Amino acid sequence: MQPDAAIHRTRRERVLNDMGDGVMVIATAPEVPRNRDTHYPYRHDSYFYWLTGFAEPEAVMVLVGGKAPRHVLFCREKNEEREIWDGFRYGPAAARETFAFDEAFAFDQLDAELPKLLENQPQLATIIGRDPAWDTRVMGWLNAVRAKARSGVRAPHLLADARVWLDEMRLIKDAHELALMRRAAEISTRAHGIAMRATRPGRHEYEIEAELLCAFRSGGAEAPAYNSIVASGANACVLHYVFNDKPLNDGELLLIDAAAEFRSYAADITRTFPVNGRFSAAQKDAYEVVLAAQTAAIAAVRPGNCWNDPHEAAVRVLTQGMVDLGLLAGDVDSLIESNAYNRFYMHRTGHWLGMDVHDAGEYKLGGEWRPLVPGMTLTVEPGLYIRPADDVPKALWNTGIRIEDDVAVTETGCEVLTSPPKTVAEIEAWMRG
Repeated sequence: MQPDAAIHRTRRERVLNDMGDGVMVIATAPEVPRNRDTHYPYRHDSYFYWLTGFAEPEAVMVLVGGKAPRHVLFCREKNEEREIWDGFRYGPAAARETFAFDEAFAFDQLDAELPKLLENQPQLATIIGRDPAWDTRVMGWLNAVRAKARSGVRAPHLLADARVWLDEMRLIKDAHELALMRRAAEISTRAHGIAMRATRPGRHEYEIEAELLCAFRSGGAEAPAYNSIVASGANACVLHYVFNDKPLNDGELLLIDAAAEFRSYAADITRTFPVNGRFSAAQKDAYEVVLAAQTAAIAAVRPGNCWNDPHEAAVRVLTQGMVDLGLLAGDVDSLIESNAYNRFYMHRTGHWLGMDVHDAGEYKLGGEWRPLVPGMTLTVEPGLYIRPADDVPKALWNTGIRIEDDVAVTETGCEVLTSPPKTVAEIEAWMRG
């Protein structure tokens, strides 16, 4: 048994306890063709891996509830010839033992065995509506059971979305998950420091991206957690800029939103800094508004507060800053009420973080922003995006600034997991080397 197998087994037992009678079926992600006969690097489905720890493609987990619960895995057969080409495969027998399953079958037996597992069960839970091909396959299994109705066999009468149970469980991280997230944060923090010191006029955005990717992999990460944003000058005002192909010009800012994935857990960091290593007066003023907004938002991350409190704290500081910078005019409360700040700050201040960079979990319960509780992990990422306009001070044209860190809610407040240089003084000193 793998060291982590007991953790995944315990999670499955929690699911069965919460679900009660019925069957839950979760498939891992398919392999995705890149072109012709090559594929994108494989990455398993997060729900599946959270429950199993099993990283191979062509795999399905089945949990059977009731008085005699069963943990069942379908996976690829052991195949020594394919292993010569593609690498090691567990096969059903070894996978059952290694990952703490009660039973394991070959993947090509799925369509024959799954209807048997559904017979006389009251409900079937799976991920509904994400993959039409999967939905069709599930309907095929249900219809195969319904075809036996005249033999006295009952099909599940309730089809439920498994995310009802899984999202809430994944939202609260345990000590094992937080340790992995801290490591992802450490690798990503180091990478941002390397990227800052590698930045100078005349280089290109893709060269800095290469520094990040090298640091991620050399630090032990499997991959970047998402497509890296390395956006200089006006590109930083494009929220999801990923071309990363422009030269770095003296006097511009560089915004980097990039982080690593370590053992399937993501970090998410953004830093903004001057290409030449020194902020201009106007850049410094705008940057310190965003930094003050992030400081206020992080201070609002604590048990007893609600999800939206950090966002509201950031918006108030940003709106006052927009007035001070000459971007807006008027009363701060009125500007917030009218959403006038959206012109220069158009996104939320954070999101859940975990196995997915935008992780599982609802933000409202019963129509109200949900309370923050220990074990939740989130990003805090206010920004300012100032495009050229006649009513905007010219010194601020094409200024895009975002500062993002990863934060875990604790019993007494919060823990900031990420720590690349962040103040003006820290950034300028770091870039001087």
